[in-house]
Amino acid sequence: MSDFVFNPRDWLHRLAAPVDPVTFGLLAILLAYAGLLLVSASPERLNNQFINLAVALVVMRIAAQVSPQRLMHLALPLYVAGILLLVAVALFGDISKGARRWLNIGFMRIQPSEIMKIAVPLMLAWYFQKHEAMLRARDWLAAALILLLPVGLIVRQPDLGTAILVFAAGFFVIFLAGLSWKVLATLFVGGLASLPLAWSLLHDYQRQRILTLIDPEADPLGRGFHIIQSTIAVGSGGILGKGWGSGTQTHLEFLPERHTDFIFAVLAEEFGLLGAGFLLVLYALIIGRGLMIAGNAPTLFSRLLAGSITLIFFTYAFVNMGMVSGILPVVGVPLPFVSYGGTALVTLFAGVGILMSIHKHRMLVQK
Repeated sequence: MSDFVFNPRDWLHRLAAPVDPVTFGLLAILLAYAGLLLVSASPERLNNQFINLAVALVVMRIAAQVSPQRLMHLALPLYVAGILLLVAVALFGDISKGARRWLNIGFMRIQPSEIMKIAVPLMLAWYFQKHEAMLRARDWLAAALILLLPVGLIVRQPDLGTAILVFAAGFFVIFLAGLSWKVLATLFVGGLASLPLAWSLLHDYQRQRILTLIDPEADPLGRGFHIIQSTIAVGSGGILGKGWGSGTQTHLEFLPERHTDFIFAVLAEEFGLLGAGFLLVLYALIIGRGLMIAGNAPTLFSRLLAGSITLIFFTYAFVNMGMVSGILPVVGVPLPFVSYGGTALVTLFAGVGILMSIHKHRMLVQK
């Protein structure tokens, strides 16, 4: 029997074989940067993050090998299964920290709302592909219902951060399908007019988050602590930063959730404006690559799905950075591909795998 020789170079080559090398290369740089930040913010979690990353890469590779035609066939059953699971959460889900978001299935707990980040854009892209020949008013209303049903179930849990991401993923599909600017303007005006009603429907803690955003100094040692400490960390980094491992807000433990939602504050404090700018360039390149894949996709389904997945990466980054820098309320959205955690990482890499599948099958004639 021949001896097994582990060659990291060959292993990486096999892993990257079915995927887009440009996207894979950009992600590799981003993940190396993320690892550097995690070592500084919370080194004891590095091994667990490697496990999360290994699972996410396997999911990415599997998704990259599923053809867009197969994804179309999976759209409806995956969406229906996700809705049923959300209903099951509402009826039988585990309550943790005042929210009912998890479903215990015996050997593990699952969070069905994460499934909808992929299932909703899949379903909407399938729907618009099916009705591509003639889109009528009822089709737009049906699309709105497809989107709002899971969003409403997730808001009810309550999980505002995930609801925002699921809504954004679905809205991007509807927008890219050709929603007119007149309708968008009408929706925007209607949204502004309904703000008093929306305020009355918010939970107390959600209202407090908005009030804290407006005036964090009103409760500096309580509700305003997160925003105050993160903005101090971001501002104190200056242009060049304090140096890797030398962030005072981070290492004196003033900065909360420094390895998850607030890891961007660690980056800004230790690497400064230049380090944050480098991260933004990486995100811009990944998003640009995704939009290029969407533009070259051969079918409406592929274009809508690729465009939505790419723009959801932007939404993750925009909401997280806005939250950390104090211009958006704290809603628990991680920094994409950088924050510690398994669930969001697997979901994001599933999206990357779908992008790679669309790129791989771009030259095929699809009926």
